[in-house]
Amino acid sequence: MTFDPSDPAIVADPYPAFAELRARAQVHWHDGLGMAVAVSHAACSTVLRERSLGRLWTDAAPAEAFTAFNLVHRNSLLENEPPTHTRLRRLISTAFARGHTERLRPWVEDLADRMVTDLVAHIDADGSADLLTHVAAPLPIEVIGELLGVPTADRRLLGPWSNAIVKMYEYGLTDEQTRAAETAAQEFVDYLRALADERARHPGDDLVSDLVSVRDGSDRLSQDELVATAILLLMAGHEATVNVIGNGMYALLTHREQWDRVVADPGLVSTAVDEMIRFDAPLQLFERTATERVEVAGYVLEPGQKIAALLGAAARDPAVFASPDRFDVGRSPNPHLGFGAGIHYCVGAPLAKVEIAAALGALTRRIPDLRLSGEVVRRPEFVIRGLRALPVGR
Repeated sequence: MTFDPSDPAIVADPYPAFAELRARAQVHWHDGLGMAVAVSHAACSTVLRERSLGRLWTDAAPAEAFTAFNLVHRNSLLENEPPTHTRLRRLISTAFARGHTERLRPWVEDLADRMVTDLVAHIDADGSADLLTHVAAPLPIEVIGELLGVPTADRRLLGPWSNAIVKMYEYGLTDEQTRAAETAAQEFVDYLRALADERARHPGDDLVSDLVSVRDGSDRLSQDELVATAILLLMAGHEATVNVIGNGMYALLTHREQWDRVVADPGLVSTAVDEMIRFDAPLQLFERTATERVEVAGYVLEPGQKIAALLGAAARDPAVFASPDRFDVGRSPNPHLGFGAGIHYCVGAPLAKVEIAAALGALTRRIPDLRLSGEVVRRPEFVIRGLRALPVGR
């Protein structure tokens, strides 16, 4: 038994297929993907942590057609291994450690409250409104824009750039989609180079200013590394957060007793956020490549062979999560792999949690009677799992 990531039934609900695979073995060869896939929590954790399995970037081809896309990824923290990764992570973590998450926390909470106020106004006027349009999609764009110091008027550019670039991580792309990804990457690179030059002349309290100035002795980020870091933060912070809020709110509103628990006890927001990430993972698949002969749960990989961690499968592993198909806002502990693991653990995870908690807190406080009000529309992609529309009312 295997699964077809382009099958609408799998896109709608991949978890029964994952459960069947997990019952047979922890790792399987997948003909369609052309690589092995890990489906247990233990095997996925090994894939993410094992140093013989790395993120080895190969330029998209033909290289002359993907100049900006390849530049961004070639210089990215996510696509490099030690010693390059160690150096980049040290510099980037130093910049992040200047208090950006706590600096933004009250601003994010106020922003989420204002967006939920806007959602309420549209519900009251029309009887229904799209939660993605009014809260889930704009919130992370505004937060990443504020983090990076992107002027408010320019933030409308960030979402379309991110959406176009991340399409390259899916399978079976059209020529139009690949061209759009390169165009978006080039426009974003040009924009951030100009922004970095401006911050070098006139520093602010934003992350780009800190990335421009951060040093480790005489070492500093190159402009390409700075640009790649900013774009990575947008793509990871935007796509994942939109889909955690969307998928998670859909789970909450279709498990009414869990929504009511959070409404009655705001202290559950923190554990509810982790359960939203676990229950319907916004990123389903993450690849690694063997740099030497290595074994994952009894499956042997030779150098150059790829393996994918199916994070959605890991998140429903009954060996780790009691009643894994049950949505439980009080679940603790909750060792999901939604932010990765090992040296590539998401550097922006604390800020992402602040955003999701702010959205959930504002929604449960302001609209305790919130309900689904129409047909939920799911995005057709498998790797990045999310919704296109989440209509709600009261």
